[in-house]
Amino acid sequence: MADRYLAIVNPAAGGGRCGKQAPEAVNSLRRAGLDIAVQETRAAGEATRIAREAYGKGVRHFIAVGGDGTGFEIVNGLFPEAIDAAEKPTLGFLPLGTGNSFLRDFSTEGAEFSRRALAQGRKRACDVIRLDHKEGTIFYINILSLGFVADVCTVANARFKRFGEAGYGLGVVLTVAGLACSPIPMRVDGGELDSAPLAFLSINNSRFTGGKMMMAPNADTADGYADIIRVGRLGRMSLLRTFPKVFAGSHLQHPAVQETRAKNIEFALPRAADAMIDG
Repeated sequence: MADRYLAIVNPAAGGGRCGKQAPEAVNSLRRAGLDIAVQETRAAGEATRIAREAYGKGVRHFIAVGGDGTGFEIVNGLFPEAIDAAEKPTLGFLPLGTGNSFLRDFSTEGAEFSRRALAQGRKRACDVIRLDHKEGTIFYINILSLGFVADVCTVANARFKRFGEAGYGLGVVLTVAGLACSPIPMRVDGGELDSAPLAFLSINNSRFTGGKMMMAPNADTADGYADIIRVGRLGRMSLLRTFPKVFAGSHLQHPAVQETRAKNIEFALPRAADAMIDG
């Protein structure tokens, strides 16, 4: 069983495109010699349950067939149990979702790159970030954002999901009207508490989010550090001029943007805050 892959398919990913393309994508891997079982999800959060149950039965090789959200759910089915495991689980991707941000750290060829890597048995280590909060623990391998970015994603997912990557741009325009820069009190690696007002904060394991937005251009998925992007106080027009630069990673040149790295981050939030987790 340890040598068998479990492909967890989210047929609703990519506006339903995943459900149509997944059978042939999986069969192409089978033709390449991989032994693959398949389970489909039917509701949000189900990939976490499927992965957790399979891991408990000895499965160690998984394939996320869908978008970044599918990978996120599988990661949360594998951890925390896999933290101290002698044999670490592997997670491959067949990116058939909307943004497929995480894979862009490795290739721009999308699903074709993934198929080749899986068929050839290629793999590399990847950090997993752990977030402890009042109601439990979350694990992720891409990025987490607070402030403006989280608000944009809330609007994009609620109102513009059908537009795919373009929906994020629409969310930016709509959200900037209500821009508020508020303190996000945090302590980095045991340092002093920083309560400076921020437009948004992003804690990154990988470089991309929202499809092609290079939020953390210097992030490394296997260096043992989280890349922290802090964007300080900005006016609406300044934010509208600066935010599009995220696609090239040149937003780091703005004086209000600060990039640091850390192994441990502690928050002292005065109240509950929305968070966006991409993968």
